[in-house]
Amino acid sequence: MLMNLPNFLTWLRIMAIPLFVGIFYLPTDWMLPATQNLVATIIFAGAALTDWLDGYLARVLNQTSAFGAFLDPVADKLMVAAALIVLVYLDRLDAPIALIIIGREITISALREWMAQIGKSRSVAVSFLGKIKTAAQMAAIPLLLYHDRIDDAFDSQTAGTWLIYIAAILTLWSMIYYLRAAIPHVIHHDRH
Repeated sequence: MLMNLPNFLTWLRIMAIPLFVGIFYLPTDWMLPATQNLVATIIFAGAALTDWLDGYLARVLNQTSAFGAFLDPVADKLMVAAALIVLVYLDRLDAPIALIIIGREITISALREWMAQIGKSRSVAVSFLGKIKTAAQMAAIPLLLYHDRIDDAFDSQTAGTWLIYIAAILTLWSMIYYLRAAIPHVIHHDRH
């Protein structure tokens, strides 16, 4: 089914990306930088919430679909990539970290597609390590977007930087995990 409530939420997430990026291009007399940070953080957090919500609703309402299974991870990767690029642009994130995370997502997506074509998609199903990586990443990005101190006790930029570095390490580790799981199938497939 192309359009149901879960897919609609996924489309909303994709349509929010230009708004999310555009916030940082508004003139400061329209929106102060601190407000830009707050609005972008809210948009990103809302997108993360709809990511959870669309999956939950698809299961509860029995509205899972092949199209939704395709579109949901695409929306996630687009939003995360947009956020990482914005953070590099704002000089809140080093470009190599963004490249590691985005490069891993492209690599693993391509690997999953290829493994599905040879009927071995279960070999590269989402692992617990991948879920921890995603959790660290999804906690880090809003902190880096918000950028300002929360009270005097909590520096969101420092906390976000630590978390994104942890996410980058987990990103590499999970990529190695998935590639190691796929190599025997690749070798076997190439021999036949």
